[in-house]
Amino acid sequence: MTEFRATAAMGKRVRGHAVVAKDGFSARYDLDRVSGVFSRPEHKLAGRSYVGCILVLDAAKGGVATAWMLHEMQARGIVPAALVLNTVNPIMVQGAALADFTMMSGFAVDITQAVPDGALVEVDPASDPPCLRILSTAA
Repeated sequence: MTEFRATAAMGKRVRGHAVVAKDGFSARYDLDRVSGVFSRPEHKLAGRSYVGCILVLDAAKGGVATAWMLHEMQARGIVPAALVLNTVNPIMVQGAALADFTMMSGFAVDITQAVPDGALVEVDPASDPPCLRILSTAA
């Protein structure tokens, strides 16, 4: 098992398959929040579902709209299990807190390069320090 320690995290411990890309995250511009897929054609995950997975992306994008959209997505159950980012902004943190959403950031490595797409991972915000564990890689 490989483990990556983070400097910041919130939410519940969750497990799921990683959906990974060296791209940003904006709930407002990147997602179709009704069908649960990445909809911006230029996004590296265009057409892929984000529902129930652990999104591993580079950076938070957007402002207040992205934050309240996380809450709306959580209320409808069309949401990733967790969001793991290299860097995050304060607005995204507020949105994750409002949505009671699991989020983690601040790694010593580029997490988008360290976690294989499709790997089974566990995000554990309550461990000391918070960490992401790769439980198994895709077949």
